[in-house]
Amino acid sequence: MNYQVLARKWRPHNFTEVVGQEHVVIPLINALQHNRLHHAYLFTGTRGVGKTTLARILAKAINCENLKDANPCGECRVCQEIDEGRFLDLLEVDAASRTKVEDTRDLLDNAQYAPSQARYKVYLIDEVHMLSGHSFNALLKTLEEPPLHVKFLLATTDPQKIPVTVLSRCLQFNLKRLKPSQIQAQMQYILTQEAIAYELAALTLLAYAADGSMRDGLSLLDQAIVFGNGRVSEDSVNAMLGYTEQQAVLGLLSALADGQAEPLFALIKRIAEQHVDFSALLQQIIKALHRIALFQHVPTLCGDDLDGELYKNLAGRLSFEDVQLYYQIALLGQKDLDLSPDVRSGFEMLMLRMIAFKPVAPMPVMSKAKPLDKPSVKPVEPVVHHNLAAQDQAGLSETSAITVSPDSAELDWADMISAMKLESITKQLAQNCRLEHLDDQSCSLLLDQAQKNLLSPMREQKLQSALQTWTGKAIKLKISLGSALADTPAAQLIKQQEDLQQAAVDAIQTDTTVQLLQQQFDAKIIPGTIKPV
Repeated sequence: MNYQVLARKWRPHNFTEVVGQEHVVIPLINALQHNRLHHAYLFTGTRGVGKTTLARILAKAINCENLKDANPCGECRVCQEIDEGRFLDLLEVDAASRTKVEDTRDLLDNAQYAPSQARYKVYLIDEVHMLSGHSFNALLKTLEEPPLHVKFLLATTDPQKIPVTVLSRCLQFNLKRLKPSQIQAQMQYILTQEAIAYELAALTLLAYAADGSMRDGLSLLDQAIVFGNGRVSEDSVNAMLGYTEQQAVLGLLSALADGQAEPLFALIKRIAEQHVDFSALLQQIIKALHRIALFQHVPTLCGDDLDGELYKNLAGRLSFEDVQLYYQIALLGQKDLDLSPDVRSGFEMLMLRMIAFKPVAPMPVMSKAKPLDKPSVKPVEPVVHHNLAAQDQAGLSETSAITVSPDSAELDWADMISAMKLESITKQLAQNCRLEHLDDQSCSLLLDQAQKNLLSPMREQKLQSALQTWTGKAIKLKISLGSALADTPAAQLIKQQEDLQQAAVDAIQTDTTVQLLQQQFDAKIIPGTIKPV
């Protein structure tokens, strides 16, 4: 009863069966079809993505006696012997166990002799970066000018350790990490062929736990089949994997979206019981926040994977500001994990920081009805601190939120400008106008003569379109010029800022602490340094 694990049993035997590496397969097929084979190929990528598998398929293809559309037939003597591991002209070497220069010299001594059975003698060196410096030197001359009957196929997970002189003599192909959707689809196909019952949610968990490696995914699938007694179910996979990193990331971000510390820390406790690496978890949170930010601004980039709906939900629950704040805190907080007494406490403080510094949305304030010919600006009390350093924006934030309805009987022009969400120059044009008349058919504005350069047909049309969109009525806009308008929103804002500045100066000059400093230490207030908060 010899059982063959799924990762070996379902290993691809031709280019068609390779999953997710089309950017490598297509040029190899083209090279075979046009007989433009290089003498040395280097396959790089993380573990379990198909480096050695592709090298073996290529070794079969260049020696196959009956190629079918550049694919090895799998039926000839060469293909069968390579699949069974007994083809004499394929020399497969594990560089990790043969690092000495003597091993490399012995291997290359036979390169000068013609192949015994096939067209080419193929050297397949796995984990080639493990060779010593002297071994690379011994390999270099043969790699530079190999005999016509020799092909080199190199595979590595760490190409940075390979000398540049070797890299420059190879065609390099970088294999991608596989998407969870690709791993899940392959698992579905295999289980269907094996007649094993499964739940799709269980395969999704396994696909994410594979972390981009098909081999790891199939190894986990083997384990899940045994764990579930011949059936792959969501409950058994959850019990087998514990709390996966993907679930942890989504759970933490969901708790942050709710803004509640208690469920957040209950989740962290469950994560700690599974011995999850908090540093790696923080890295995944940063990646997830980046993906959410992309989803909020460019949703087409992120909606094509298994968890697209989950990220779409989080993107709707988190504001743009929250995502940027969490990303910055997580990014800068990575160094805190090493400085904290233990990694978990550092991670918990980081999560608390996200909750503590989350912007508090101000309560909407309904604007009071005002006559159109008597516009007004809400007063804002200046906030000035005695220590001249601390800042408090509560006074401004509470009065900055304005909610305006187009159905109101009487509207303030400044509030209407804010509600229409105009672009910068068009907004500046509107702010320098005074509302003279507004009904369901027409709107008349008076523009300050000093700002007439802001007026153009295009901006007037944009303002009219924004007004029609906001009111839902076909209003015609007319803008006339007037002189020295003191009651436009722009003029009122300037006056308000001047009042705030004067109030701040007065508050500092009458402050008892400042006066005491002036008396005791002959301190002076530097003109121009006082600013309202």
